Amino acid sequence: MTQGARKVVFATLNPGKVREVAGILAGLPVEVVGLRDAGVAELPEETGETFLDNAILKAAHAFRATGLPAMADDSGLEVAALGGKPGVHSARFAGAGHDHAANIRKLLSDLAGVADRRARFVCTAVLVGPAGGLPGPGALPKGILRLDAHPALPAGAAAIVAEGEVPGRIIDDSRGAGGFGYDPVFFHDGEGATFAEIPEDRKNALSHRGTAFRGLRTVLDR
Repeated sequence: MTQGARKVVFATLNPGKVREVAGILAGLPVEVVGLRDAGVAELPEETGETFLDNAILKAAHAFRATGLPAMADDSGLEVAALGGKPGVHSARFAGAGHDHAANIRKLLSDLAGVADRRARFVCTAVLVGPAGGLPGPGALPKGILRLDAHPALPAGAAAIVAEGEVPGRIIDDSRGAGGFGYDPVFFHDGEGATFAEIPEDRKNALSHRGTAFRGLRTVLDR
């Protein structure tokens, strides 16, 4: 940890996501820690109807539990031929349990015989902290929003919101050993590879999560 670094909790139980976001924020005087490292054993149920709702639910939970500024994201895969599914249900597409392999099997089964494989990864990332400690709307870069009112926000807290997306297509066979979730079947035409085949630093430069958290980076770099 950099001397004098501020600790920020990332509301996830997935160590892969912690590493990914810590890499995106590398160079800032910020130490990113996951929920378990902050002494929090579980996440709230993701009951929101949008990526924003779920991201705020998680970040607000971590902020309440630790008293530290907290980040969270809700990310998902939207497939054109499936009407935008799995969307907010991406992690539980095949049922409860967040089984990545089962989710991929269901996705490929639902797309069997379908020619249109267009898809996109989308991400909404939020930073929740004391309202007085976050920049006001006029001080934020274009595309970055501040919310002072949301049912999940604790009294006296506010949220900074950033979004990102990346287009691709779904292939029939898993490729690559990196990444997580749907990465092995999400093919990026510009790279000629799946997200599981692309080196992590390159993926961070391209990905929906990278775009969203680079938006938050502009707020944390203050």
